[in-house]
Formats: sequence, structure tokens, C-alpha cells
Amino acid sequence: MAVVIPLAAVAYQSLRVPLAGHAVRLDLQQRATGLYAAVWVDDVPVLAGALCQDRTWLVRQSASTLPGDMGFADTQGTQDPDYTGLGSRFVLVYVQDSEG
Repeated sequence: MAVVIPLAAVAYQSLRVPLAGHAVRLDLQQRATGLYAAVWVDDVPVLAGALCQDRTWLVRQSASTLPGDMGFADTQGTQDPDYTGLGSRFVLVYVQDSEG
């Protein structure tokens, strides 16, 4: 089952969510060149400065302790996310590996 991570339509946000038994911190920052993400799993950085794109996995590394990945999806087309549509047009979804 996919989990939708709740986001607000703000240019910079930091949130903590429990995913697959891990404490995940997610920072999102809108810049002129796009929306960027940083991810920590159990206080260990696993991703920094990743450009968020439509239907593209963020973490993409089996070395991460997180059993799965997360990515954005445009619910109205195929645009890359920007902060103005976070939580509505652009949703962030986590999927465990076994469900992929």
C-alpha cells in the first residue's frame, strides 16, 4: 500500500514522518531551478539536494535503510512539482520495496 505524505503549499518545509518503522525527516525547498529535497532516515542523511521530478524516485539507493522509496506525482499532468501545488496537485507518495 502506498502512503501519501502530507505536505503544505509553502516554499520551505521540514517534516518528520514514520515510514516502515523508521523515523524519516524530509526537507523541501523551492529554488529558482526547481523543488529540492533532503532526506534523513533515523537521523542519518541519505539524500541531499535532490531535484524533485514528476514520477521519479527520490532515494533510488539500496544502501539506504529505508525499505522503499518516495516520489512526486502530478495529479493533473506530467509537470515537475513546485511548492504552489504541494499537497493538492503534486502529491508525495512512499511505496515499500515489496509493493513496488
